This record gives sequence, C-alpha cells and structure tokens, in this order.
Amino acid sequence: MKVFLSYSEKDSDVAKELAAQLEKAGFDTWDPAEVRFPGDNWALRIGKALQESEAMVVLISPDSMKSRTVRQEIDYALGSSRYKGRLIPVVIKPTKDSPWILKKLPSVSIGGSVPKAVGQIADYIKHGFELSPANS
Repeated sequence: MKVFLSYSEKDSDVAKELAAQLEKAGFDTWDPAEVRFPGDNWALRIGKALQESEAMVVLISPDSMKSRTVRQEIDYALGSSRYKGRLIPVVIKPTKDSPWILKKLPSVSIGGSVPKAVGQIADYIKHGFELSPANS
C-alpha cells in the first residue's frame, strides 16, 4: 500500500525515520523530500502522488500546521474517498493550531519512539478506522 507523508521540512528528521520504519513494515512510502529533482513540476508530482496513494500520514507540529502545503495536502485527503479512514495524524510536537477536523480522527503520538508508534500507524493504514458517533 502506498503511503503519502505530509510534513514540514523542519520535521524532516522524524519524517525520514518514520518513512524508514514504515518501509520495514512493508509499506511503499512517498516522501516529498526523497523525490525532488531540479526542473520538476513540483505541484504536478505532489498531485500525482496524492492520487496514487491510499493513505496519508501527516506529522503534526507547530511548524507543519503553519505550512500551506501541508494544509493543502490535508484538505485533499479529507475530500478524497481514497483516504477514508486512512488519514492518520501523527503528533510529534503538540500544537493548538491543527485543524479541528484532525482532532476528530484517531491520532498517534510519537512520544520519542518512532518504532513503537509505527505499529499503531500500520494498523490504521491496513485496516482503516471508522468514526463512531461519539467521535464525529
């Protein structure tokens, strides 16, 4: 399953570690930092990756929530049936600036241990989740 990673460049160290752990768990991750080439039409590459992916892991931090690109990627995932039950917010640094809708989704906290969090992320990716009436 192809997983799109959405994050701020300032969170790239955690994103790289997370991508490596997800790859070990058998997922095909699309990390924007790993596919940048001079002369690329960046918007087109991101759009194609979003269309081809089946899950999104968005790293939540004060920096990512200030990123216009991350916000647009979240908006795309929220509006796409491909990502239903597979938009996974991963909190790496708590912030009050995350969109209200993300607070309604089950999230994963890194808590200093990426390998431990990957098990929970993998479960959400493989099985998805449904919002119960209490969460919606």
